[in-house]
Amino acid sequence: MEKKAMFYEIKGNKIHCFLCPHNCNIKENQFGLCGVRINKHMELKTINYGEIASANQDPIEKKPLFHFKPGTLILSVGTFGCNFSCDFCQNYSISQERPRTEFIESTKLANTTANLDNNMGIAFTYNEPTIWYEYVYDVARDLKENYEDIKVVLVTDGYITKDALEKLMPYVDAMNIDLKSFREEYYKKICRGSLKPVMETIEYAAKHCHVEITTLLVNSLNDSLDEVEEISKFIGKINKNIPLHLSRYFPTHKMDLPPTEIGTILEAQKRAKEYLNYVFIGNIPNMDNSTYCPKCNELLIDRQNMMAQVYITDIECPTCGYEIEVIL
Repeated sequence: MEKKAMFYEIKGNKIHCFLCPHNCNIKENQFGLCGVRINKHMELKTINYGEIASANQDPIEKKPLFHFKPGTLILSVGTFGCNFSCDFCQNYSISQERPRTEFIESTKLANTTANLDNNMGIAFTYNEPTIWYEYVYDVARDLKENYEDIKVVLVTDGYITKDALEKLMPYVDAMNIDLKSFREEYYKKICRGSLKPVMETIEYAAKHCHVEITTLLVNSLNDSLDEVEEISKFIGKINKNIPLHLSRYFPTHKMDLPPTEIGTILEAQKRAKEYLNYVFIGNIPNMDNSTYCPKCNELLIDRQNMMAQVYITDIECPTCGYEIEVIL
């Protein structure tokens, strides 16, 4: 469905879109880099409003969010389009192509979310929620204004302007933000974006909601211990209790490098733990991804195959009293 977009201005014979840091200047009948925002008669339209490409109820751990409502289920939805075009994209069939979709009114999705059995909220995921902004905003605001205790989650690349983020943030409870690298060259060449705006999103979001970070370690490109250390130092300066998920790359989409070595991932986890209390590993089976007390090593949340058994009832370790930054 087409809908008038937010965050744009007319500049001469073009439209300047300032939803994300690309700041596209869009000619008549052309799209921005995201592929879903079009200049029609000098008005910016979004073509993916309410268009659902994928919907599933998942464990919250699959987002991945390990310290936000562990052991619960969340409705996950996505559309098409993205403001990045990563060579290794696992969801390229919806992020870079136009899949079959079903239109669902924002009020209907909010009502479904609130009344779904054993469901604690909604996650906007699978593709980039930033370029689904108008729909995400409407659904999230509806949920927060009309339903108690329903949570809103964004799984995002973090490539959004501060104005857009500030307007949405009052309706967001948690975010998993991809920090794809700590090098500008990587963002430019591999993802077609830039690093600094993502860093700014992480810093801002961490002050306003629960945040966890995911970094996909790609063989020979961003898996050096030095870069992992830089990423961990950056996160640690914000809050050493922010969970970092180090995920193993596998060949997909346009990238055919061999899978990242498991030993490299394990060494990266060891290095990251010098600066962060919680570092988890993704895309490798049989890893111990349970949460332990950073002070006494008491088992607090046991995770097996993305399912969690929670052994704490408040935010303090029952053994030593250390404050655990987990939202139960």
